[in-house]
Amino acid sequence: MPYATTDDDVRLYYEDTGAGEAMVFVHEFAGDHRQWEPQVRYFSRRYRCITFDARGYPLSDVPEADEKYSQDRARDDIKAITDHLGIERAHIVGHSMGAFATLHFGLRYPARALSLVLAGCGYGAHPDAQQAFLDLTKRTADMFRSESMETAAAKYARSPGRLQYRAKDPRGYAEFAATLAEHSAEGSALTMANVQRLRPSLWDLQDELKALELPVLIITGDEDDPCLDPGVFMKRLIPNAGLAMVPKTGHTINTEEPALFNQYVEDFLVRASANRWLARRDVEDLS
Repeated sequence: MPYATTDDDVRLYYEDTGAGEAMVFVHEFAGDHRQWEPQVRYFSRRYRCITFDARGYPLSDVPEADEKYSQDRARDDIKAITDHLGIERAHIVGHSMGAFATLHFGLRYPARALSLVLAGCGYGAHPDAQQAFLDLTKRTADMFRSESMETAAAKYARSPGRLQYRAKDPRGYAEFAATLAEHSAEGSALTMANVQRLRPSLWDLQDELKALELPVLIITGDEDDPCLDPGVFMKRLIPNAGLAMVPKTGHTINTEEPALFNQYVEDFLVRASANRWLARRDVEDLS
């Protein structure tokens, strides 16, 4: 199986499909490289699509030390994948936890990105929600440590942001929940405690967001309540950001509404590659 090795000797499993401009997909906490199958099947006809399992997620290594997990390490693991594959620049597509890593990758390594797609990004980032988020992530990490993976995964899969998915597509939701139950309990706990819980709030990154010059697409389900305000917040600060809202959709956006998700992303990629993803104009320009 193909692996890239990070600078701290963690092996990351990846899959590489198609040819063309590179797209690197970064999965959410409850996902893994398989969550991107609806996107890989579509975009690999015209793009080189790379998916990978984050550290802590088999088929990648599951280090057992807290210090092996952080937002910075999640960011740099994207770079490790692109370095290993000799990819100088790529479109980086992230969902939820993966969207935070994608954003931080764009902030730290802008020359290595062609564009950024941030889907379902912002849970717990609003200042009014931060303490509740810290409490929840601690309880969730403890749950993955104290209960069986099957039990913990079933509880996590029933969170409010997943209910719309379960109602509209029971078969797809069942596949999502089954995949989650195959994850490592220890890796999930370490990721929740050290990546999710300790990441900086978007509200602490305002200067960095204002300075971000890359083309950015923010995609949010309109029933993913914790991500609504953060999505608008990022749209207002990032000069070259667009915001797409998907109606009657929760958090698991790329598999809950794959056709709409792919449509938004494809339009964005074409315009970004043609330098036609235009920056916001705050004053009327008639020239």
